[in-house]
Amino acid sequence: MKPAVDTRLQPARAKGVHIPERYRLFLFALPLLALVFLFSYLPLYGWVYAFFNVRPGYSLWSSDFVGLKWFRSIVSNPTQSKEVLRVLKNTMGMSFLGIATSIFPVIFAILLTEIKSTKFKKAVQILTTLPNFISWVLVFSIAFMLFSVDSGLVNHLMIQLGFQEKGVNYLASGNHIWLKMTLWGLWKGLGWSAIMYIAAITSIDQELYDAARVDGAGRFRLMWHITVPGVMPTYFVLLLLSIGNFINNGLDQYYVFQNPINKNTIEVLDLYVYNVGLLGANFSFATAISMLKSLVSVTLLFIANRLSKIVRGESII
Repeated sequence: MKPAVDTRLQPARAKGVHIPERYRLFLFALPLLALVFLFSYLPLYGWVYAFFNVRPGYSLWSSDFVGLKWFRSIVSNPTQSKEVLRVLKNTMGMSFLGIATSIFPVIFAILLTEIKSTKFKKAVQILTTLPNFISWVLVFSIAFMLFSVDSGLVNHLMIQLGFQEKGVNYLASGNHIWLKMTLWGLWKGLGWSAIMYIAAITSIDQELYDAARVDGAGRFRLMWHITVPGVMPTYFVLLLLSIGNFINNGLDQYYVFQNPINKNTIEVLDLYVYNVGLLGANFSFATAISMLKSLVSVTLLFIANRLSKIVRGESII
């Protein structure tokens, strides 16, 4: 006599509903793909502004079609060419410093995992992650309280210690502005950037550490020969994405810190597009600059991906 079979435990295909695995995975990703299309690809319709002589207050299709006029003006107009080269220099300089300091979250994550006290480790992680959730407006407010000429803490201490005779306007100065912006960005994003590396470290097989300890390895050798190689794949993937995003280094940070004195050295491409497009009401030229910026970013991503394939034998595309 055959045992009774509970039909409730039978797979869905027994009831006539069978979806192949590849299609089910696609359905899981479909909501995310819809959001990406809605917020990343659909706005690309605005690129048509670069081919018209757009006038504020008038319909796009009532404006004159000028073709590649605004693209040619980038190289044919000496003044505009000089401005674009200036902001491109600022953008690449600060982006390069950002990539050069991207190793600090890795170091911070490794050192944080070496802390034995759980309470102290959590306190450090919370205090270093919180700045990521505050806006750049609040960051500038903190900077103003620290470095303002009249009531800033730094000026007050420097005068009291005899290093300065009077207050110095650190925020208005354009000296070392690339380094200043990099340090502010590092302070704000250090804890948040380390989260992925901490997750990568916790996924390393603990038996590797146990075997190394049996062989007499100390803490430093455990970090250097196990933790560092284990976290490097994650670092290289994020590094490739950073290189692909090389000239898209943001707007809000530089917008709140800019002033007439440091504008020449702090203005990056995104801020330049904002100043030209919205403040200068030259939507067409700003759109042309933005399009070229996107094309350069995609090109850099493919170059970085190719170099990764050659050097590491792995790629992300």
